[in-house]
Amino acid sequence: MTGLHEDDVDPDPIRQFQAWHAEAGSPAEVAVATASPDGIPSARMVLLKVADERGFAFFTNYGSAKARDLIANPRAALLFFWPPDRQVRVAGPAALVDPAESDGYWRSRPRGSQLGAWASHQTEVIEGRDQLERRLAEATERFPDDVPRPPFWGGFRIVPDTVEFWHHRDDRLHDRLRYRREDGAWVVERLSP
Repeated sequence: MTGLHEDDVDPDPIRQFQAWHAEAGSPAEVAVATASPDGIPSARMVLLKVADERGFAFFTNYGSAKARDLIANPRAALLFFWPPDRQVRVAGPAALVDPAESDGYWRSRPRGSQLGAWASHQTEVIEGRDQLERRLAEATERFPDDVPRPPFWGGFRIVPDTVEFWHHRDDRLHDRLRYRREDGAWVVERLSP
């Protein structure tokens, strides 16, 4: 692979991300880092579902640890990694996506995933797998046809303040280009590796 050069990147970091993601040809698995109100950090993997001019969105149970963190402390960092030589870091404020957008994505999910969302009280301690299976059976009986989106489930969008593109180079002289917002426009800066 060739290096990462300022003259060759898109002036918009979202379009640059979309290009790299398309080249990777894989689902956008992303590490999401949040912090509790006490400042305790936490990271976990999710699937990115939207990357557009509005930012980066994923969907979850609003009772999950990540959602509780984002509601109490609405900033997050994302880390995408495409082996062997590329990563993208994103940081910025987080907000709930519009309910209509959550509804739209919900309708695209497989029925089993919809029922699983009703069955799982994410991050809650449970007695065992049997409890989860009972909840799934109850949800299946309750919703024999269409499964409505639970009121406790929806999306979060990270609106980037910064987006950094990292490309491996030999001898640890990696290319790092950071986009940051300045007066409503994106500025591209090269960072020392």
